Amino acid sequence: MPSNAAAVLLGLASAASWGAGDFTGGLASKRSPVLGVLALGQAAGVTLIVALALLLREASPTRAAFAWSVAAGASGAIGLAALYRGLAMGRMAVVAPLSAVLSATIPVAWSATVEGVPPPSKIVGFALALAGIWLIARAGPSGESRDGLGLALLAGCGFGGFLVLMDRGAQGGTFWPLVAARGTSLALALAVAAVRRRPWAPARSAAPLVVLSGALDAGGNAFFILAAQAGRLDVAAVLSSMYPASTVLLAAGLLRERVSRPQGAGIVAVLGAIALIAG
Repeated sequence: MPSNAAAVLLGLASAASWGAGDFTGGLASKRSPVLGVLALGQAAGVTLIVALALLLREASPTRAAFAWSVAAGASGAIGLAALYRGLAMGRMAVVAPLSAVLSATIPVAWSATVEGVPPPSKIVGFALALAGIWLIARAGPSGESRDGLGLALLAGCGFGGFLVLMDRGAQGGTFWPLVAARGTSLALALAVAAVRRRPWAPARSAAPLVVLSGALDAGGNAFFILAAQAGRLDVAAVLSSMYPASTVLLAAGLLRERVSRPQGAGIVAVLGAIALIAG
């Protein structure tokens, strides 16, 4: 399979996995403390990735790759905690897409600096993708609550930093760098829980959702790394940042959240962007 086609497919797989993970994580955060959702989810993800690394007998990463991965884990933990809290406070179909706009923009700017400016067709595709995500984010009835949007911006910065730093860390492998990143996120969550000294364990009824969200988030991370290894960082980042599409569709199908006409137009724009980026 050509590398560009592989990068596109893997990027879309990352978006689907991340979007479903955000949906389940957001639902769990409505029933349990965000910190507990983050900690248990990260533990589930780490367990899955360690199993894959051992099964595939991947070599240990270099010290430099390990350091980049740890930094990525810290940035991602901030982003994930902010996103889960934002999803619990606000409306999924608004909060998740807004965080994605910023998380995609940061690695695109970085990639243009390091890898050079992409072809014009891909630039148009990137712009159309961001416009589509923005349409989805802006869509909503007049006067709708904007709770959680500040946290969505923080989440976007955290995720954008994660994508750039994880791309550097993944130059030393795929699964062990992810273990380092998610292990860092887990350690930070547990440290915050110890300092706060407040009940944080997820409700037993929410545990299956939390574990599923952690596994889906880990899958999204792995697909993103594979996409970046197969092609350019900006292509992998923009495609994987389309995860709000699956979050919105799940929220519409399972929670009956309305998909407005602007949101529908945004989804169509994202589909057009995929065609341009894949070309």
